[in-house]
Amino acid sequence: MADPAGVGVGWRPEIAGVVSDVEGLGFAEVVAESFAPAGPPRGVADLRERGVTVVPHGVRLSLGGTDPLDPARVTHLAACAAALGAPLVSEHIAFVRAGGRDAGHLLPLPRSREALDVLAANVARTQAELDVPLALEPIAALFDWPDDEYTEGEFVTALLDRTGARLLLDVANVHANAVNRGRDPEAVLDTLPLDRIAYVHVAGGVEHDGRYHDTHTEAVPDAVLGLLGALVDRLPAAPAVLLERDGGFPPAARLHAELATLRGVVAGARVP
Repeated sequence: MADPAGVGVGWRPEIAGVVSDVEGLGFAEVVAESFAPAGPPRGVADLRERGVTVVPHGVRLSLGGTDPLDPARVTHLAACAAALGAPLVSEHIAFVRAGGRDAGHLLPLPRSREALDVLAANVARTQAELDVPLALEPIAALFDWPDDEYTEGEFVTALLDRTGARLLLDVANVHANAVNRGRDPEAVLDTLPLDRIAYVHVAGGVEHDGRYHDTHTEAVPDAVLGLLGALVDRLPAAPAVLLERDGGFPPAARLHAELATLRGVVAGARVP
């Protein structure tokens, strides 16, 4: 199975019919924890029968947590990849559990040497069970831990150097973190290991009380589209780009229009 290519969309039951009608769909992504390898949803099975690449995207491994990895979750992620014939799987640079308690949300890691050691070890344990590469996504976060020893770019680069993992770059997350920290998103982009990109996420969000929230419920804003264009300009070839929608699902025509806009940006069209 080839790496993801073109413009894709996250498969969700609420938009299964719309996704199945997308002409020239590059690839799709399923949330691994909602996918049963032994009995995939009909819509996902249809995509695979059409030869569309489908990537399992994990959200619950808690790779950055100090609690031991749950072997069943790792086994499930590997089974998803095998069932889909996926070229890779993806997860997050984050933790969701601590002290046996589950936050139900992706939480940022302190960018310390100790946290890097824990994260790299958990990534290695996961990779040992996978038959395909693992891509890791830096998350959007509303806060940083105090006394970081690395910038985000340094932390991500060190992690990928140590593990050989690839990068799932979410440009909406880059935008959110830059806005919330008063930084230039293109300058942040230049600190990341762009040569390790496996594929790219984009999504919409909302700004509230001066903070940008990466909600996945809105159309992708022009600022994120512009940042995607800046990323495309920095790469030797157009990346695979996937639209995430997890709520506020639009009518079919609007979702098709959003995908068409992404294709234009990836092809080099400028955002008005």
